[in-house]
Amino acid sequence: MGADQMKKLENRISELEQENKHLHETVEYLTRKLFGRSSEKTSVLSLDQVSLFNEAEIQADPEAPEPDLKEFQSYRRKKFKGQRAELLKDLPRDKRLCTLDQEDRFCETCETDLVSVGEEFIRTEIEFIPAKVRVIDYYRETFECRTCRKNGEPYMEKSPMPYPVIQHSMASPSTVAWVMHQKFVNALPLYRQEKEWQTLGVKLSRATMANWIIAASRDWLTPLLHLMHKKLLQEKYLHADETTVQVMKEEGRKNTTDSYMWVYSTGQYCKNQIHIFEYQPGRSGKYPQEFLKGFKGFLHSDAYSGYRKVPEITRCLCWSHLRRYFVDALPKDIKSPEATIPSQGITFCNKLFEIEETLYPLSSEERKSARLEKEQPLLDAFWSWIDSVKGQILPKSKLSDALKYAINQKEELLNYLKDGNCSISNNLAENSIRPFTIGRKNWLFSGSPKGASASATVYSIIETAKANNLNPYKYLNFIFSELPGVQFGQHPEFLEDYLPWNPEIQEACK
Repeated sequence: MGADQMKKLENRISELEQENKHLHETVEYLTRKLFGRSSEKTSVLSLDQVSLFNEAEIQADPEAPEPDLKEFQSYRRKKFKGQRAELLKDLPRDKRLCTLDQEDRFCETCETDLVSVGEEFIRTEIEFIPAKVRVIDYYRETFECRTCRKNGEPYMEKSPMPYPVIQHSMASPSTVAWVMHQKFVNALPLYRQEKEWQTLGVKLSRATMANWIIAASRDWLTPLLHLMHKKLLQEKYLHADETTVQVMKEEGRKNTTDSYMWVYSTGQYCKNQIHIFEYQPGRSGKYPQEFLKGFKGFLHSDAYSGYRKVPEITRCLCWSHLRRYFVDALPKDIKSPEATIPSQGITFCNKLFEIEETLYPLSSEERKSARLEKEQPLLDAFWSWIDSVKGQILPKSKLSDALKYAINQKEELLNYLKDGNCSISNNLAENSIRPFTIGRKNWLFSGSPKGASASATVYSIIETAKANNLNPYKYLNFIFSELPGVQFGQHPEFLEDYLPWNPEIQEACK
């Protein structure tokens, strides 16, 4: 065999070894995604190793001594005095006195009547009161002026009536609010709600509930959402993210084709928190470009190229995404030498997040200065470390993807240093969209584009309410009870009174 053939065989063997290693890495990665923990929390071990597991899941050391009862007790959650009172302080409270019946109040020795001399507290319980459904029949009273009638000028007046949330429907503000709350907060699909209503004695079909959601969101939530959208575009710091959704009956598209739910949120340090969902049939950059038309500021997102179509913005990319790349590159055995480099990458990211936690109470200018003082040296060390290790990494590996991501997105990863109100991650948008992804696992798809748009509207109102520390059900019920009688079509400024940060809303819907 010639030297050239030998060299070709050696090259081919090397290629096959790399391919085999890459396939093993892919299998480990997919196995971890399928069966492993979904949490991205990491904890740094000795020698800069990073554990993906909690203590109960780490393989036991056979030589470790068996812990005794005292050691186990040290892991108990500590209780503080008054903890129960703190948990129950906002609940209505009744006193239930256990006493003797009147005929039993006598002394068994001398049969003299017993007299109460005090009470003794024994325990506190939480009582569950099942939901009740009742029918309300509305009547309107008519009044007449008898004097005017005697004078031949009859005068009659009818009492005012509350406006219905949905015309020609048995829906009340509370029922529509509850259906929305169950589906979009508790992720309970309409077919399950249908069964719950049956247990309460009401035959309420899922089709009827779907129509309620569409009609109520169109008439009362959408006007509020348009106002929130205008205010969102006036902010300087926004977050954006998107996820897939399956929508049926889209014109010219198969039911299995992916559509997208986009979410846009105001920044972490903005005074008024707004989270807006928008359904779109695709993932093209034209959708954020259109939605964010007029916005000029910092946009936090992942590295998806579609956001580049939004003009006049400064993109701040997410360090959580970069850390996720390093986490995905960890081998199955996190104590092996192959885990050293991804563990070091995770350690850099974790230190950055630890610093950020200490900066939250500071002002914007103070935070910017502190970042340049404390984080800039760490960032310089991080990029120097990448330059030193990138030559050791096999191409087409998970670790190679992590380093490429860091190198290619360096400028936009560092843009958060330009303004103290920028965030180091896009977790705010990802946390906003998480309730939608959880609900999607239960209801699987939207029945129509109208239904998907209505869902986006309801999610927007609910997540904005939660971000402003409101009870979503109380807020929805308030809107459906009060807004139908407001002439906001002629006076759009009236809608300002129904925004979640309005003081009256804050007082009524906590």
